[in-house]
Amino acid sequence: MEISSEGCSPRNRSDHLRKDGSEHETPLQKQGLELELPDHGYGHNNNDDIIQSMNALDILKETVRILRFNSCSFMAIAVLLICPVSSVVLSNVLVDDSILKSLSIRLMLVAKASGLPLRPLIKQSCQRFAEMVISSATNFPLYVTLLLLSKAAVVYSVDCTYSRKKFEASKFCVIIRKFWRKIVSTYMWVCTIIVSCITMFFVFLILFCSALSVLGFSLDVAVYAAVMVGLVFSVIFANAIIICNIAIVISVLEDVSGAQAMLRSSILIKGQTHVGLLIFLGSTIGLAFVEGLFEHRVKTLSYGDGSSRMWEGPLLVIMYSFVVLIDSMMSAVFYFSCRSSTIETSDGEGNSILEKMAISADTVGAQ
Repeated sequence: MEISSEGCSPRNRSDHLRKDGSEHETPLQKQGLELELPDHGYGHNNNDDIIQSMNALDILKETVRILRFNSCSFMAIAVLLICPVSSVVLSNVLVDDSILKSLSIRLMLVAKASGLPLRPLIKQSCQRFAEMVISSATNFPLYVTLLLLSKAAVVYSVDCTYSRKKFEASKFCVIIRKFWRKIVSTYMWVCTIIVSCITMFFVFLILFCSALSVLGFSLDVAVYAAVMVGLVFSVIFANAIIICNIAIVISVLEDVSGAQAMLRSSILIKGQTHVGLLIFLGSTIGLAFVEGLFEHRVKTLSYGDGSSRMWEGPLLVIMYSFVVLIDSMMSAVFYFSCRSSTIETSDGEGNSILEKMAISADTVGAQ
């Protein structure tokens, strides 16, 4: 299905095709596929050719259409790359309980020293944060290899769909070998930003609660203040995650990486942050729901001899992997949506770097 591509923007409206006088059905339409793909690139100066940015629901619908069109490739990515990471993350098989308990106690002592009462909410928050930190540290090799590779593969598959090209593993291997360093470089920046945000939050929270304690405020006021600080931080942290997710997509599709990808991401999503927040909120709720089910149904609860874990565990791992896959796909579609709403000044600027690398891969294969 090697159809020539002129761009990688989101779906084109059928009425727009009719307005341009195009009456011929594409091979995708002949297959009865609902996915609407563009015939134009970013280089057009006509404002009618610029697709309007999509809201979160439109992005979800577009993601489902892409998944239906190229389901085999995405399911292979989920099974081979995402499921192994999901099984390790959900089971916490690499987390040492003694280290987890020690870190939880230290966090509780810090919270108590800063003036926060050790109520069940505070204790549970300290335990969850300690578990998150240790899990992230122990699973980092999986994140920087399989999970990062799965994100790149998802972005490449979405790019192939919009370019009307078939996903080819050989081309992807050639491309990923050339781009792997800059993708990892961007991921290191992502990790640095996330760690910096969390560190700044805890430093500010400790200083703020300590100041309230010195000024003589009650413990209840300190708890409410901590909750408010947490809510404000969650919004800031969500914005940082959105920028980081789009930066990963940019490092795959464009010839920038690291700090430049972060800057490009922050500029690209300007005015569309609310859409990214809804995507982040939906993905977070979905992942938290599956994690809660796994904690309750597999780790804690079992029927009789525990045979229920034999099928509930793998099922929840598959569900978790599917949510991760959809999240990665929506990030890629969100990138294309934001990019299509910007005006490009040159015809060649709209072509993704993957298209150029695919041409190079074809040349290498021909030789």
